[in-house]
Amino acid sequence: MAAEEATTPRGPVVRVAALAGLGGLLFGYDTGVISGASQFLAERFDLGDQALEVVVSAVLAGAIVGALLAGQLVGRIGRRRTIMLAAVLFVAGALGSALAPSDEVLLIARVGLGVAIGITSLAVPLYISESAPAANRGALVALFQLAVTVGILVATLVDEAFSGVSEGWRWMLGLAVVPAVILFFGMLSAPPSPRWLVSKGRIEEAADVLRHLGAPERVPALMAEIREDLAGTGAGRLRDLLAPALRTVLVIGVAMAIIQQITGINTVIYYDVNIFERAGFVDASDAIWAAVVVTTMNVLATFIAIRYIDRVGRRRLLIVGMTGMIVGLVALGLTFALPSGEEAASALSLVALVVYVVCFAFSLGPVVWVLIAEIYPTAVRGPAMSVATMANWSANLLVALTFLTLLDELGEAETFWLYAGITALALVFVVLRVPETRGKTLEEIASTLGTSGDLDQPGR
Repeated sequence: MAAEEATTPRGPVVRVAALAGLGGLLFGYDTGVISGASQFLAERFDLGDQALEVVVSAVLAGAIVGALLAGQLVGRIGRRRTIMLAAVLFVAGALGSALAPSDEVLLIARVGLGVAIGITSLAVPLYISESAPAANRGALVALFQLAVTVGILVATLVDEAFSGVSEGWRWMLGLAVVPAVILFFGMLSAPPSPRWLVSKGRIEEAADVLRHLGAPERVPALMAEIREDLAGTGAGRLRDLLAPALRTVLVIGVAMAIIQQITGINTVIYYDVNIFERAGFVDASDAIWAAVVVTTMNVLATFIAIRYIDRVGRRRLLIVGMTGMIVGLVALGLTFALPSGEEAASALSLVALVVYVVCFAFSLGPVVWVLIAEIYPTAVRGPAMSVATMANWSANLLVALTFLTLLDELGEAETFWLYAGITALALVFVVLRVPETRGKTLEEIASTLGTSGDLDQPGR
Protein backbone atom coordinates (compact mmCIF):
# COMPACT_ATOMS: atom_id res chain seq x y z
CA MET A 1 0.00 0.00 0.00
CA ALA A 2 1.37 3.41 -0.93
CA ALA A 3 2.16 5.90 1.76
CA GLU A 4 -0.75 8.16 2.63
CA GLU A 5 -0.29 11.87 2.07
CA ALA A 6 -0.76 14.15 5.05
CA THR A 7 -4.25 15.63 5.34
CA THR A 8 -6.15 17.60 7.93
CA PRO A 9 -7.03 15.16 10.74
CA ARG A 10 -10.61 14.82 11.94
CA GLY A 11 -11.80 16.68 15.03
CA PRO A 12 -12.31 13.63 17.31
CA VAL A 13 -8.78 12.32 16.88
CA VAL A 14 -7.30 15.80 17.42
CA ARG A 15 -9.29 16.14 20.66
CA VAL A 16 -8.08 12.74 21.84
CA ALA A 17 -4.45 13.63 21.04
CA ALA A 18 -4.71 17.05 22.69
CA LEU A 19 -6.31 15.63 25.83
CA ALA A 20 -3.76 12.85 26.21
CA GLY A 21 -1.11 15.45 25.49
CA LEU A 22 -1.82 16.99 28.90
CA GLY A 23 0.34 14.14 30.16
CA GLY A 24 3.15 15.70 28.13
CA LEU A 25 2.49 19.08 29.75
CA LEU A 26 2.87 17.49 33.19
CA PHE A 27 6.00 15.70 31.98
CA GLY A 28 7.50 19.03 30.87
CA TYR A 29 6.36 21.00 33.90
CA ASP A 30 7.64 18.58 36.51
CA THR A 31 11.01 18.15 34.80
CA GLY A 32 11.40 21.85 33.97
CA VAL A 33 10.21 23.47 37.20
CA ILE A 34 13.20 22.20 39.13
CA SER A 35 15.51 24.52 37.16
CA GLY A 36 14.15 27.68 38.80
CA ALA A 37 13.31 26.02 42.12
CA SER A 38 16.69 24.35 42.64
CA GLN A 39 18.49 27.38 44.05
CA PHE A 40 15.72 27.88 46.62
CA LEU A 41 15.70 24.19 47.51
CA ALA A 42 19.46 24.32 47.99
CA GLU A 43 19.06 27.21 50.45
CA ARG A 44 16.01 25.79 52.24
CA PHE A 45 17.46 22.32 52.78
CA ASP A 46 21.18 23.25 52.79
CA LEU A 47 22.03 21.17 49.72
CA GLY A 48 25.45 21.09 48.09
CA ASP A 49 26.03 20.40 44.38
CA GLN A 50 25.96 16.62 44.76
CA ALA A 51 22.89 16.62 46.99
CA LEU A 52 21.13 18.97 44.56
CA GLU A 53 21.98 16.63 41.68
CA VAL A 54 20.29 13.81 43.62
CA VAL A 55 17.12 15.87 44.17
CA VAL A 56 17.02 16.88 40.50
CA SER A 57 17.68 13.31 39.40
CA ALA A 58 15.13 11.68 41.73
CA VAL A 59 12.46 12.26 39.10
CA LEU A 60 14.59 10.44 36.56
CA ALA A 61 15.12 7.42 38.81
CA GLY A 62 11.36 7.22 39.33
CA ALA A 63 10.80 7.57 35.58
CA ILE A 64 12.88 4.45 34.92
CA VAL A 65 10.62 2.50 37.30
CA GLY A 66 7.53 4.07 35.72
CA ALA A 67 8.62 3.09 32.23
CA LEU A 68 9.13 -0.51 33.39
CA LEU A 69 5.67 -0.62 35.01
CA ALA A 70 3.98 1.05 32.05
CA GLY A 71 5.06 -1.69 29.65
CA GLN A 72 2.89 -4.14 31.59
CA LEU A 73 0.10 -1.74 32.56
CA VAL A 74 -0.73 -0.66 29.00
CA GLY A 75 -1.30 -4.28 28.08
CA ARG A 76 -3.29 -5.31 31.15
CA ILE A 77 -5.51 -2.34 31.96
CA GLY A 78 -5.24 -0.46 28.67
CA ARG A 79 -3.58 2.69 27.43
CA ARG A 80 -6.33 5.06 28.63
CA ARG A 81 -6.55 3.73 32.18
CA THR A 82 -2.78 3.74 32.47
CA ILE A 83 -2.77 7.47 31.67
CA MET A 84 -5.45 8.02 34.32
CA LEU A 85 -3.31 6.18 36.88
CA ALA A 86 -0.39 8.45 35.99
CA ALA A 87 -2.64 11.48 36.60
CA VAL A 88 -3.36 10.26 40.14
CA LEU A 89 0.37 9.86 40.78
CA PHE A 90 1.00 13.36 39.45
CA VAL A 91 -1.45 14.80 41.98
CA ALA A 92 0.11 12.88 44.87
CA GLY A 93 3.67 13.76 43.84
CA ALA A 94 2.97 17.45 43.31
CA LEU A 95 1.27 17.80 46.69
CA GLY A 96 4.03 15.84 48.41
CA SER A 97 6.74 18.03 46.85
CA ALA A 98 4.97 21.28 47.69
CA LEU A 99 4.28 20.35 51.31
CA ALA A 100 7.61 18.63 51.98
CA PRO A 101 8.91 19.44 55.49
CA SER A 102 12.33 17.91 54.82
CA ASP A 103 14.63 16.97 51.97
CA GLU A 104 13.85 13.27 52.58
CA VAL A 105 10.11 13.82 51.99
CA LEU A 106 10.89 15.98 48.97
CA LEU A 107 13.07 13.23 47.56
CA ILE A 108 10.33 10.60 47.97
CA ALA A 109 7.72 12.87 46.37
CA ARG A 110 10.02 13.60 43.44
CA VAL A 111 10.57 9.88 42.88
CA GLY A 112 6.77 9.43 42.82
CA LEU A 113 6.48 12.19 40.23
CA GLY A 114 9.13 10.40 38.24
CA VAL A 115 7.09 7.20 38.21
CA ALA A 116 4.15 9.20 36.82
CA ILE A 117 6.37 10.81 34.19
CA GLY A 118 7.84 7.45 33.16
CA ILE A 119 4.37 5.98 32.72
CA THR A 120 3.19 9.02 30.77
CA SER A 121 6.20 9.08 28.45
CA LEU A 122 5.28 5.59 27.27
CA ALA A 123 1.49 5.52 27.51
CA VAL A 124 0.66 8.87 25.89
CA PRO A 125 2.67 8.49 22.62
CA LEU A 126 1.46 4.88 22.41
CA TYR A 127 -2.19 5.86 22.91
CA ILE A 128 -2.05 8.67 20.36
CA SER A 129 -0.14 6.56 17.83
CA GLU A 130 -2.68 3.74 18.01
CA SER A 131 -5.61 6.16 17.68
CA ALA A 132 -4.29 8.34 14.84
CA PRO A 133 -4.64 7.78 11.07
CA ALA A 134 -1.39 6.96 9.28
CA ALA A 135 -1.35 10.18 7.26
CA ASN A 136 -1.32 12.36 10.39
CA ARG A 137 0.23 10.09 13.01
CA GLY A 138 3.55 11.91 13.14
CA ALA A 139 1.97 15.32 13.70
CA LEU A 140 -0.49 14.04 16.30
CA VAL A 141 2.16 12.18 18.30
CA ALA A 142 4.32 15.30 18.03
CA LEU A 143 1.57 17.11 19.96
CA PHE A 144 2.91 15.17 22.94
CA GLN A 145 6.32 16.81 22.54
CA LEU A 146 4.64 20.18 21.99
CA ALA A 147 2.84 19.72 25.31
CA VAL A 148 6.17 18.83 26.94
CA THR A 149 7.69 22.08 25.69
CA VAL A 150 4.65 24.08 26.80
CA GLY A 151 4.97 22.48 30.23
CA ILE A 152 8.62 23.52 30.40
CA LEU A 153 7.73 27.08 29.39
CA VAL A 154 4.92 27.28 31.93
CA ALA A 155 7.31 25.97 34.58
CA THR A 156 9.84 28.67 33.70
CA LEU A 157 7.19 31.41 33.91
CA VAL A 158 5.94 30.04 37.22
CA ASP A 159 9.52 29.97 38.51
CA GLU A 160 9.89 33.64 37.63
CA ALA A 161 6.51 34.58 39.11
CA PHE A 162 7.28 32.99 42.47
CA SER A 163 11.03 33.63 42.62
CA GLY A 164 10.51 36.63 44.91
CA VAL A 165 7.86 35.03 47.11
CA SER A 166 8.66 33.58 50.51
CA GLU A 167 8.54 29.77 50.21
CA GLY A 168 7.64 30.33 46.56
CA TRP A 169 9.23 27.02 45.62
CA ARG A 170 6.23 25.28 47.22
CA TRP A 171 3.92 26.98 44.70
CA MET A 172 6.32 26.16 41.87
CA LEU A 173 6.19 22.45 42.69
CA GLY A 174 2.52 22.29 43.72
CA LEU A 175 0.75 23.93 40.78
CA ALA A 176 1.15 20.75 38.72
CA VAL A 177 -1.94 19.49 40.55
CA VAL A 178 -4.20 21.56 38.26
CA PRO A 179 -3.41 19.93 34.87
CA ALA A 180 -3.19 16.52 36.56
CA VAL A 181 -6.79 16.77 37.75
CA ILE A 182 -7.92 17.95 34.29
CA LEU A 183 -6.09 15.01 32.68
CA PHE A 184 -7.75 12.46 34.95
CA PHE A 185 -11.31 13.64 34.42
CA GLY A 186 -10.75 14.32 30.72
CA MET A 187 -9.58 10.76 30.07
CA LEU A 188 -12.80 9.42 31.57
CA SER A 189 -14.61 10.33 28.36
CA ALA A 190 -11.82 9.35 25.93
CA PRO A 191 -12.14 6.10 23.93
CA PRO A 192 -9.83 3.14 24.54
CA SER A 193 -7.09 2.40 22.02
CA PRO A 194 -8.64 0.42 19.11
CA ARG A 195 -5.51 -1.76 18.83
CA TRP A 196 -5.72 -2.65 22.52
CA LEU A 197 -9.41 -3.52 22.13
CA VAL A 198 -8.60 -5.90 19.29
CA SER A 199 -5.86 -7.52 21.38
CA LYS A 200 -8.53 -8.23 24.02
CA GLY A 201 -10.98 -9.69 21.51
CA ARG A 202 -13.34 -6.69 21.66
CA ILE A 203 -13.64 -6.47 17.89
CA GLU A 204 -16.89 -4.54 17.50
CA GLU A 205 -15.83 -1.94 20.07
CA ALA A 206 -12.55 -1.47 18.23
CA ALA A 207 -14.34 -1.00 14.91
CA ASP A 208 -16.66 1.57 16.48
CA VAL A 209 -13.70 3.54 17.85
CA LEU A 210 -11.94 3.47 14.47
CA ARG A 211 -15.10 4.71 12.73
CA HIS A 212 -15.31 7.54 15.24
CA LEU A 213 -11.67 8.54 14.91
CA GLY A 214 -10.94 7.97 11.21
CA ALA A 215 -12.34 7.33 7.74
CA PRO A 216 -15.21 4.80 8.11
CA GLU A 217 -14.63 3.33 4.65
CA ARG A 218 -11.15 2.10 5.65
CA VAL A 219 -12.22 0.37 8.85
CA PRO A 220 -12.76 -3.19 7.46
CA ALA A 221 -9.34 -3.26 5.77
CA LEU A 222 -7.61 -1.75 8.79
CA MET A 223 -9.27 -4.20 11.17
CA ALA A 224 -8.01 -7.07 9.02
CA GLU A 225 -4.47 -5.65 9.10
CA ILE A 226 -4.57 -5.25 12.89
CA ARG A 227 -5.75 -8.81 13.45
CA GLU A 228 -3.11 -10.19 11.08
CA ASP A 229 -0.41 -8.18 12.85
CA LEU A 230 -1.51 -9.46 16.27
CA ALA A 231 -1.58 -13.04 15.05
CA GLY A 232 2.06 -12.98 13.98
CA THR A 233 3.97 -11.40 16.85
CA GLY A 234 3.66 -13.54 19.96
CA ALA A 235 1.83 -12.91 23.22
CA GLY A 236 3.31 -9.52 24.03
CA ARG A 237 5.87 -10.69 26.60
CA LEU A 238 9.32 -9.19 27.13
CA ARG A 239 11.00 -12.38 25.96
CA ASP A 240 9.19 -12.09 22.62
CA LEU A 241 11.44 -9.12 21.88
CA LEU A 242 14.40 -11.49 21.60
CA ALA A 243 12.95 -13.11 18.48
CA PRO A 244 15.41 -12.68 15.58
CA ALA A 245 12.87 -10.73 13.49
CA LEU A 246 12.51 -8.08 16.20
CA ARG A 247 16.09 -7.56 17.30
CA THR A 248 17.06 -5.01 14.66
CA VAL A 249 14.04 -2.81 15.22
CA LEU A 250 14.47 -3.08 18.99
CA VAL A 251 18.05 -1.85 18.67
CA ILE A 252 16.95 1.10 16.54
CA GLY A 253 14.28 2.14 19.05
CA VAL A 254 16.57 1.81 22.06
CA ALA A 255 19.44 3.59 20.32
CA MET A 256 17.27 6.53 19.32
CA ALA A 257 15.83 6.78 22.83
CA ILE A 258 19.36 6.97 24.26
CA ILE A 259 20.55 9.42 21.60
CA GLN A 260 17.75 11.84 22.47
CA GLN A 261 19.27 12.21 25.95
CA ILE A 262 23.04 11.82 25.59
CA THR A 263 23.15 14.71 23.10
CA GLY A 264 22.62 16.93 26.15
CA ILE A 265 19.15 18.43 25.92
CA ASN A 266 18.28 18.07 29.58
CA THR A 267 21.43 19.86 30.68
CA VAL A 268 19.62 22.88 29.24
CA ILE A 269 16.22 22.02 30.70
CA TYR A 270 17.47 21.27 34.22
CA TYR A 271 20.37 23.70 34.46
CA ASP A 272 19.67 26.54 31.99
CA VAL A 273 19.64 29.17 34.74
CA ASN A 274 22.93 27.75 36.06
CA ILE A 275 24.44 27.88 32.54
CA PHE A 276 23.44 31.51 32.03
CA GLU A 277 24.84 32.50 35.42
CA ARG A 278 28.15 30.85 34.53
CA ALA A 279 28.08 32.66 31.16
CA GLY A 280 27.86 36.09 32.76
CA PHE A 281 24.25 36.76 33.72
CA VAL A 282 24.93 38.18 37.18
CA ASP A 283 21.35 38.74 38.34
CA ALA A 284 19.34 35.54 38.96
CA SER A 285 16.20 37.15 37.53
CA ASP A 286 18.03 38.00 34.27
CA ALA A 287 19.20 34.39 34.01
CA ILE A 288 15.64 33.15 34.49
CA TRP A 289 14.33 35.50 31.78
CA ALA A 290 17.06 34.28 29.41
CA ALA A 291 15.77 30.78 30.16
CA VAL A 292 12.25 31.98 29.28
CA VAL A 293 13.52 33.01 25.83
CA VAL A 294 15.05 29.56 25.28
CA THR A 295 11.97 27.66 26.43
CA THR A 296 9.67 29.88 24.33
CA MET A 297 11.70 29.05 21.24
CA ASN A 298 11.50 25.39 22.27
CA VAL A 299 7.70 25.61 22.05
CA LEU A 300 7.60 27.54 18.78
CA ALA A 301 10.10 25.30 17.01
CA THR A 302 8.04 22.21 17.83
CA PHE A 303 5.41 23.51 15.41
CA ILE A 304 7.95 22.96 12.63
CA ALA A 305 7.86 19.25 13.42
CA ILE A 306 4.06 19.20 13.60
CA ARG A 307 3.82 20.82 10.19
CA TYR A 308 6.50 18.86 8.36
CA ILE A 309 6.95 15.45 10.00
CA ASP A 310 4.23 13.87 7.83
CA ARG A 311 5.29 15.86 4.76
CA VAL A 312 9.09 15.59 4.54
CA GLY A 313 9.47 12.58 6.83
CA ARG A 314 11.16 11.63 10.07
CA ARG A 315 14.69 11.11 8.70
CA ARG A 316 15.06 14.50 7.06
CA LEU A 317 13.96 16.33 10.19
CA LEU A 318 16.46 14.30 12.22
CA ILE A 319 19.36 14.96 9.86
CA VAL A 320 18.75 18.71 9.54
CA GLY A 321 17.99 19.18 13.24
CA MET A 322 20.94 17.21 14.56
CA THR A 323 23.30 19.11 12.27
CA GLY A 324 22.00 22.36 13.77
CA MET A 325 22.38 20.96 17.29
CA ILE A 326 26.08 20.33 16.64
CA VAL A 327 26.52 23.94 15.52
CA GLY A 328 24.75 25.22 18.64
CA LEU A 329 26.82 23.08 20.99
CA VAL A 330 30.11 24.10 19.38
CA ALA A 331 29.09 27.76 19.65
CA LEU A 332 28.06 27.31 23.28
CA GLY A 333 31.48 25.87 24.03
CA LEU A 334 33.08 28.90 22.38
CA THR A 335 31.06 31.10 24.75
CA PHE A 336 33.00 29.70 27.68
CA ALA A 337 36.30 29.72 25.79
CA LEU A 338 36.17 33.51 25.49
CA PRO A 339 38.31 35.52 27.92
CA SER A 340 36.74 36.00 31.34
CA GLY A 341 34.52 39.08 31.47
CA GLU A 342 34.05 39.30 27.69
CA GLU A 343 30.78 41.16 27.09
CA ALA A 344 29.90 39.05 24.06
CA ALA A 345 29.81 35.86 26.13
CA SER A 346 26.32 36.37 27.55
CA ALA A 347 24.78 37.21 24.18
CA LEU A 348 26.56 34.33 22.43
CA SER A 349 25.44 31.85 25.08
CA LEU A 350 21.82 32.86 24.55
CA VAL A 351 22.06 32.63 20.74
CA ALA A 352 23.87 29.28 20.90
CA LEU A 353 21.32 27.77 23.27
CA VAL A 354 18.45 29.01 21.11
CA VAL A 355 19.99 27.42 17.99
CA TYR A 356 20.57 24.15 19.84
CA VAL A 357 17.09 24.01 21.42
CA VAL A 358 15.26 25.02 18.22
CA CYS A 359 17.01 22.29 16.24
CA PHE A 360 16.30 19.71 18.94
CA ALA A 361 12.66 20.81 19.16
CA PHE A 362 11.86 19.94 15.54
CA SER A 363 14.02 16.82 15.32
CA LEU A 364 15.13 14.56 18.16
CA GLY A 365 12.53 15.93 20.58
CA PRO A 366 9.34 14.84 18.78
CA VAL A 367 10.68 12.38 16.22
CA VAL A 368 12.04 9.91 18.78
CA TRP A 369 8.65 9.64 20.52
CA VAL A 370 6.99 9.16 17.13
CA LEU A 371 9.43 6.44 16.07
CA ILE A 372 9.32 4.35 19.24
CA ALA A 373 5.51 4.50 19.19
CA GLU A 374 5.21 3.23 15.62
CA ILE A 375 8.04 0.88 14.68
CA TYR A 376 7.01 -2.13 16.80
CA PRO A 377 4.28 -4.70 16.07
CA THR A 378 1.08 -4.26 18.10
CA ALA A 379 1.45 -7.35 20.29
CA VAL A 380 4.89 -6.32 21.57
CA ARG A 381 4.53 -2.55 21.31
CA GLY A 382 4.02 -2.06 25.05
CA PRO A 383 7.01 -4.15 26.22
CA ALA A 384 9.22 -2.83 23.41
CA MET A 385 8.38 0.78 24.22
CA SER A 386 9.03 -0.03 27.87
CA VAL A 387 12.59 -1.10 27.07
CA ALA A 388 13.19 1.95 24.86
CA THR A 389 11.65 4.36 27.36
CA MET A 390 13.65 2.87 30.24
CA ALA A 391 16.78 3.36 28.15
CA ASN A 392 15.73 6.96 27.51
CA TRP A 393 15.26 7.75 31.20
CA SER A 394 18.41 5.88 32.20
CA ALA A 395 20.43 8.01 29.78
CA ASN A 396 18.60 11.08 31.07
CA LEU A 397 19.59 10.15 34.63
CA LEU A 398 23.22 9.64 33.60
CA VAL A 399 23.35 13.10 32.00
CA ALA A 400 21.68 14.80 34.96
CA LEU A 401 23.95 13.13 37.51
CA THR A 402 27.14 13.95 35.64
CA PHE A 403 26.57 17.39 34.10
CA LEU A 404 27.69 19.59 37.01
CA THR A 405 30.56 17.20 37.68
CA LEU A 406 31.66 17.41 34.02
CA LEU A 407 31.57 21.20 34.19
CA ASP A 408 33.85 21.12 37.22
CA GLU A 409 36.22 18.42 35.96
CA LEU A 410 36.44 19.14 32.21
CA GLY A 411 35.41 22.78 32.08
CA GLU A 412 32.38 24.41 30.47
CA ALA A 413 33.70 24.61 26.91
CA GLU A 414 35.00 21.05 26.86
CA THR A 415 31.73 19.67 28.27
CA PHE A 416 29.61 21.19 25.49
CA TRP A 417 32.13 20.14 22.85
CA LEU A 418 31.88 16.61 24.22
CA TYR A 419 28.11 16.72 23.66
CA ALA A 420 28.74 18.04 20.15
CA GLY A 421 30.97 15.06 19.38
CA ILE A 422 28.37 12.63 20.71
CA THR A 423 25.71 14.29 18.53
CA ALA A 424 27.93 13.94 15.46
CA LEU A 425 28.33 10.20 16.07
CA ALA A 426 24.59 9.88 16.63
CA LEU A 427 23.94 11.63 13.31
CA VAL A 428 26.01 8.98 11.55
CA PHE A 429 23.82 6.28 13.12
CA VAL A 430 20.65 8.05 11.93
CA VAL A 431 21.95 8.33 8.37
CA LEU A 432 22.96 4.67 8.23
CA ARG A 433 20.25 2.88 10.21
CA VAL A 434 17.01 4.81 10.77
CA PRO A 435 14.26 3.99 8.23
CA GLU A 436 11.53 6.30 6.96
CA THR A 437 8.02 5.44 8.23
CA ARG A 438 6.06 8.44 6.92
CA GLY A 439 2.51 7.72 5.75
CA LYS A 440 2.45 3.99 6.56
CA THR A 441 -0.03 2.33 8.87
CA LEU A 442 1.34 0.76 12.03
CA GLU A 443 0.66 -2.65 10.54
CA GLU A 444 2.54 -1.83 7.31
CA ILE A 445 5.51 -0.68 9.37
CA ALA A 446 5.38 -3.85 11.45
CA SER A 447 5.32 -6.08 8.37
CA THR A 448 8.41 -4.30 7.01
CA LEU A 449 10.45 -3.81 10.16
CA GLY A 450 9.17 -6.19 12.78
CA THR A 451 7.86 -9.46 11.48
CA SER A 452 10.23 -9.84 8.52
CA GLY A 453 13.39 -8.51 10.12
CA ASP A 454 14.17 -6.53 6.96
CA LEU A 455 14.56 -2.76 6.76
CA ASP A 456 13.63 -0.49 3.92
CA GLN A 457 16.66 1.32 2.56
CA PRO A 458 16.99 4.52 4.62
CA GLY A 459 15.34 7.48 3.00
CA ARG A 460 12.84 5.61 0.82
